[in-house]
Amino acid sequence: MNPTMGLQLLLVAGGAIAVAAVARRKGWPAPLLLVAAGLLVSPLVPPVPLQPELVLFVFLPPLLYSAALDSSYLRLRDVKRAVGLLSIGLVLFTTAVVGFVVHLLLPDLPLALAFALGAIIAPPDAVAAVAVGRRLGLPRRALTILIGESLFNDATALTLYRVAIGAAVGGAVSLWQGLGEFVFAAAGGVAIGLALAFAFAWLFERTRDSLVENTLMLLIPFTAYLAAESVHASGVIAVVIVGLYLGNRMHLRGFGTRLVSDAVWKVTDFFLEAIVFALIGLQLVTVIEGMAGYGAWEVAGYAAAVLAVTIVSRFVWVFVVTFLTRLVTRGGVAPTVQQTVILGWAGMRGVVSLAAAFAIPPTVPERERAMLLFLTFTTVIGTLLIQGTTFSALIRRLRVSSEQEQYEDRLAEAAAQQAALEAGLAELERLVAEQDGEPDEIQKQVIDQLREKSWRRSLSAWERLGGGTGHGGSETPSSLYRRLRRDMLQAERQVFVRLRDERRLDDEVLREVMSQLDFEEAILER
Repeated sequence: MNPTMGLQLLLVAGGAIAVAAVARRKGWPAPLLLVAAGLLVSPLVPPVPLQPELVLFVFLPPLLYSAALDSSYLRLRDVKRAVGLLSIGLVLFTTAVVGFVVHLLLPDLPLALAFALGAIIAPPDAVAAVAVGRRLGLPRRALTILIGESLFNDATALTLYRVAIGAAVGGAVSLWQGLGEFVFAAAGGVAIGLALAFAFAWLFERTRDSLVENTLMLLIPFTAYLAAESVHASGVIAVVIVGLYLGNRMHLRGFGTRLVSDAVWKVTDFFLEAIVFALIGLQLVTVIEGMAGYGAWEVAGYAAAVLAVTIVSRFVWVFVVTFLTRLVTRGGVAPTVQQTVILGWAGMRGVVSLAAAFAIPPTVPERERAMLLFLTFTTVIGTLLIQGTTFSALIRRLRVSSEQEQYEDRLAEAAAQQAALEAGLAELERLVAEQDGEPDEIQKQVIDQLREKSWRRSLSAWERLGGGTGHGGSETPSSLYRRLRRDMLQAERQVFVRLRDERRLDDEVLREVMSQLDFEEAILER
């Protein structure tokens, strides 16, 4: 990487973080604001190239791994049929429909390249949809389906893309050859993912060091992706399988590993997502320059047609499959009409599609390559700006919420907390009974403090069912305790800092005591 490109990426990263920070403060969807900012800035700055290798080998693996690590294997298993129909069936359907429509619009474009374009724009990126859905209380089942689709659909699309591009530049590929490549990529990705998942789980059992374990976790997505891609298997599936397996076993790790892991991957997601969505918008000038030989209205018509077909094909597939599923299966959980509409509208495309378009080999004629890149770019931007900006309003309009789920969650949490705390108190009483002799005064105070803390935690869980928040005169005992204790912690911090400034306390000691206070405040926030 030359210094100029490094400086460009540094400026992109800094600007993207600033825009994302504004979005977080205002409560706006950060991906949409980043794309809009990139589009506005693109004509004013030198071109910032989107390197396909950077996206597919550097950005994609950690983002996939983080999403898989944070997903629920059990919930995904419950919706595996819906996820499979979207991540495989819908991708195949979209590829076919878009491919045929593009071939009709552009008869001079080889059919293989038309299908390559279909594969490129077939997989949605659920980052924006999931972010909005979580904020507005979209039901958990719908969110799980969207997350599961986004975890696996890239594998289907990238495999179809490789087959179509191979047919376009290397000659005819039979249906059986393409099917064989697809099966090998999927099966190979699963096998490599499971092998690495078992290997890393075995390794973690023997480290028991939060710093070492989290450092290894940073290497896992790249290891899985490169291992699978090196044998032409699906790196996407390999990464997802490792993430799901290790995420399901995270309870076996130490508390330090879980705390650090949560912070590490939140920062990683925020940083990488900010960059990739900004890069999407910054490609405007590069894409437009490639269309110099076409008329403006001509290419605008092509772009509008492909965008419309992409959006409509998802709606057709989602509604038809949902209807057929209800006919075939009775008594199962089926999405409501409102939820089906939301799933159909959650088809925003992302940076993987754009990276695949930029990765079209130079052996493809430049004019055809520029057209494919343009249609990909307009579809990505169109879905983000049309569907992304209206997704929140659609959820509100359809009045789809998870209020009942949230109440049931709080009820289940309170009951589980009660059972767990009773078990903890029983263990405390057993340990006290096993002591030789009566506990002294200090030991009694410690035991009473432990009992009081257990009582306070149990009370807090049940109080949340009553809706007490600590505002508007409804302050509960637990919220009062948290508010007062936070103010006390702030006063204590000021004393430690003053003593440090007066050179009566060393910085190393200050960091240790600050860490203790921070952990206590984190517990209060939880």
